[in-house]
Amino acid sequence: MSDPNLPHTISLIGMPGAGKSTVGVILAKLTGLAFSDTDLAIQLREDATLQEIVDQRGHLALRQIEEEVLLEVDLEKAVISTGGSVVYSDAIMSRLREAGPVVYIQVDLPVLEERVAANPLRGIASGSDQSFADIFAERTPLYERYADVTVDGCAGNADTVAALILAALGH
Repeated sequence: MSDPNLPHTISLIGMPGAGKSTVGVILAKLTGLAFSDTDLAIQLREDATLQEIVDQRGHLALRQIEEEVLLEVDLEKAVISTGGSVVYSDAIMSRLREAGPVVYIQVDLPVLEERVAANPLRGIASGSDQSFADIFAERTPLYERYADVTVDGCAGNADTVAALILAALGH
């Protein structure tokens, strides 16, 4: 039985490699909420991986598709794992914040670079002339601006980070 005092929607934001999908699944299990990974929803809708979308149509097309998907997805009673570029859309962020708390999983750049190097074909929605460090520098202030809660994504394993999120939400 889910806790009646828990928010009906918890949205996770952060850089690629921050652990949103991994932590989100655990958080959904702990809260009794559904889990929605918007990157997977995009891939299913477009019948292509994020990297294929970026390669074939460009990063701005991926951001547009992400916005469409996030404005349509059912947010009720769910943990939402968003794509890293979601913070470029005021419309998406307004919708997520109206639905419940937005949690920024903050991870230091060297850790992110190590994680992303292990999976380089992630379909990161950015210009090809931008380094990962450039993207990090550009997005970090946006994550901080939109976050209701920030947790340290380097504080332990995914179970620990999920527990930190619950604690930060008062549970």
